[in-house]
Amino acid sequence: MAKHAHQIAPEALKPFAKYIWWKAPDEAVAFPARVIAQVMDIGDYFDVQALAHLVGDDVLREVLTHAEAGWFNERSWTYWHYRLGLAKVDKVPPLPMRRFQ
Repeated sequence: MAKHAHQIAPEALKPFAKYIWWKAPDEAVAFPARVIAQVMDIGDYFDVQALAHLVGDDVLREVLTHAEAGWFNERSWTYWHYRLGLAKVDKVPPLPMRRFQ
């Protein structure tokens, strides 16, 4: 059975809470998908590798496919779609956008 982002133990994500610098670590890990997305977007090589090993590709795919506007920059968005096999060359979906009514 595949893991989901909300099933990752908050304690396991604490080393990555530094990427949510505007919140206290306990506050940051209360939103595991956001922490995971932030590491995917701006994490250094070693943290990205450690996170991928910890959560697995299924969780990374889940976070990417349910990302909210502003969670990824265009470069990271494209990279992760290719890396996780979610897009073919020149077929990356558009970044999530905020919609105003």
